[in-house]
Amino acid sequence: MSVQALGYIGIRTKSLADWGDYGTKLLGLQRVDKSASSLAFRMDDRKQRLIVDEDGGEGVGFFGWEVTDAAALEALAGKLDAAGTKVAHGSRALADERRVRDLVVLADPLGNRIEVFHGAETTAEPFRPGRSISGFRTGPLGMGHVVLNVERVDDVMPFYRDLLGFRLSDYYHKPFTAYFMHVNPRHHSLAFVQTGKNAVHHMMMELFSFDEVGQGYDIAQSQEDRVAVTLGRHTSDYLTSFYSWTPSAFMVEYGWGGRLIEPDTWQAHERSEGPSIWGHDRGWLPQEQREAARRKTLALAESGYRKPVQVMEGNYARMDGVCPWWDSVKATAVG
Repeated sequence: MSVQALGYIGIRTKSLADWGDYGTKLLGLQRVDKSASSLAFRMDDRKQRLIVDEDGGEGVGFFGWEVTDAAALEALAGKLDAAGTKVAHGSRALADERRVRDLVVLADPLGNRIEVFHGAETTAEPFRPGRSISGFRTGPLGMGHVVLNVERVDDVMPFYRDLLGFRLSDYYHKPFTAYFMHVNPRHHSLAFVQTGKNAVHHMMMELFSFDEVGQGYDIAQSQEDRVAVTLGRHTSDYLTSFYSWTPSAFMVEYGWGGRLIEPDTWQAHERSEGPSIWGHDRGWLPQEQREAARRKTLALAESGYRKPVQVMEGNYARMDGVCPWWDSVKATAVG
């Protein structure tokens, strides 16, 4: 009766036109028009993944977390109710609007609207990206991950861990405090960054092709003030990514090559190496923490910190070794 994946996200905006351009021309999503004041985007065989409402606001209006079936939804709703969390059954009209079979609605301790659902609608019509990309890595992993700014991690962690079934992946406290949580083999579907405020920080989309991330980075760099975090690679999920500012005042992380973990045997731990192996200059950080993050990456470079690239079958070509030194390194590693 635990949450299985991030299923959809509802976004608030002041301009559908801005989101129409950003979602298709940079992110490569497929636009689906809904009404004069709302639109949706596809990123796979689901009928919608992002729902954008032009209500004059910004940020995220709701998070859709998926469970396996009706029994799991009923069991989770009962668990939440027994713990004192107010749970409302979603109307048939709301379920139709969300393109799901059934859902319940509640709020987390910070007031974020949570919709737990099952039975998302799919379509046989092929995904037609807004720009030339091969597609997004979703399926059982969900649509990606979401990260929340929080005033205090302890205010929200027990709710997601003890009631919704998230499990801790890892965490660190320098150059800032962040906790990462998983519900499936994706390293994290949810994370908290302790920034002293409560708001959405970013959502992540993972592509099949590294080149498509780089081409997206070119597009973002061509737009004034679009890049929020430069290209880099994380120490947690090994994702190579950059971040761009959305028209709704939060960020989208756009990446490739995320690692998978084994949820049943994974051991949570504290990481001391910082958030990134290289790159990821964070414009959103206060200057002191920004410089501390840079020092972390430079120290990792000096120590020779490396992690294997995460690739899928058919997504790489094997090269012959041409360097005697590198051949000796590989032979030593095997031995």
